[in-house]
Amino acid sequence: MAHYKAADSKREQFRRYLEKSGVLDTLTKVLVTLYEEPEKPNSALDFLKHHLGAATPENPEIELLRLELAEMKEKYEAIVEENKKLKTKLAQYEPPQEEKRAE
Repeated sequence: MAHYKAADSKREQFRRYLEKSGVLDTLTKVLVTLYEEPEKPNSALDFLKHHLGAATPENPEIELLRLELAEMKEKYEAIVEENKKLKTKLAQYEPPQEEKRAE
């Protein structure tokens, strides 16, 4: 019987630890969110992983990389637009392909 009480005491300590660290609240919130989803996802585990990952504090390095990626996307779009304009401008000065073949 003493072994049973020791295990029970360890469980209670662990439960208090999870409660103090906010794990129980976070899990409860994510499970409630899943419960309230009108259309349940195919993979509840993927849903939990996604929502738990979003609940963790963001690594500053990841945020910097996201900002850099956004800047690079803007530069890329600007370069693509400039390339289109230059191709249009170049087409005005080059003879059509059919005229080149006839010469």
